[in-house]
Amino acid sequence: MSLQDLPTPEVLDTEVVIIGAGPVGLFQVFELGLLDIKAHVIETLDQPGGQCSELYPDKPIYDIPALPRVDAQELTDRLLTQIEPFKPVFHFGQEVVAVERIDPQYFEVRTQKGLIFRTRAVIVAAGMGAFQPVKLKVPGIEQLEEKSVFYKVKDPERHRNRDVVILGGGDSALDWALALQTVANSVTLIHRSNKFRAAPASVRKMLTLCDDLQMQCLFGSVTEFTLNESGGLNVIKVLGRDNVTRTLKLDDLLVFFGQSPKLGPIADWGLALHKNQISVDTQYFQSSQPGIYAVGDINHYPGKKKLILSGFHEAALAAFAVKERLQPDKKVHLQYTTTSPVMHRRLQVDDPYEDGQAA
Repeated sequence: MSLQDLPTPEVLDTEVVIIGAGPVGLFQVFELGLLDIKAHVIETLDQPGGQCSELYPDKPIYDIPALPRVDAQELTDRLLTQIEPFKPVFHFGQEVVAVERIDPQYFEVRTQKGLIFRTRAVIVAAGMGAFQPVKLKVPGIEQLEEKSVFYKVKDPERHRNRDVVILGGGDSALDWALALQTVANSVTLIHRSNKFRAAPASVRKMLTLCDDLQMQCLFGSVTEFTLNESGGLNVIKVLGRDNVTRTLKLDDLLVFFGQSPKLGPIADWGLALHKNQISVDTQYFQSSQPGIYAVGDINHYPGKKKLILSGFHEAALAAFAVKERLQPDKKVHLQYTTTSPVMHRRLQVDDPYEDGQAA
């Protein structure tokens, strides 16, 4: 088959492409929808919620307005409910590899799987870019990934009645050590020092369990491993802080050394960057390329604070900026969702001020 016989890739036309389906990306859909702007959302993960849902679905968040406490997954679910009236189109498991300006008004956005979008505006809400787990540096250990060595817990039941060793001293390591202690046959936590980066309450609970002989905690580093007859982990060797090497039998090794952000293809899009973040102004949250905006942790400006709350504010202003770009000759009026019949129609809610229902 020659190249000319290959089918021409379909081009999807949309007003806006949002890159990233984390909390800020989802709220960006809402703010655009209020202004009657449709969006396609591209996400590298296979589900919405970004790193919050992927890594910390059960972690509580305390600084979302009007929600004294909300888990990361619950926040994602609430945002998905909020944007339902605007019917965004999601493309999961897709990484944007190229953003090219095809004329002064339009961009072409391509993914690694061959999807092509023609759009008037691009909003990057990609968190800190593509995160990759920091790997355990023991020769040959990579052959055991997703077999006996894991960098995240997809299903706690996978580790039921097994001897589990967890590496790390942060929140993820402590949280999963405590969670799996009731599931696994045994849990041993190994950290390179006696100073933890986790919540003090979690550390205290872990130490209490160790005192009660319900789990173990060792201080040191893994240096070697051996396999069993079926090719899984059998034994690891741990060099302690006292320079004594100890041998541990195990079934599963969970590694939580943190995540390393990778800017990825964004670095090649010709945008002005500040330490792997996209530089933006604070009026439109527009990048150095007109028509490309950035909101959330991926952007930088003087005084930037990496908070979900800040990202929500940025999404609102970016939406108005996009509206001006799409309709430069039309004044954009601010309308309140409380009183505007236009907003009520777009949100598909009843007008409380009709028929005397409100004073």
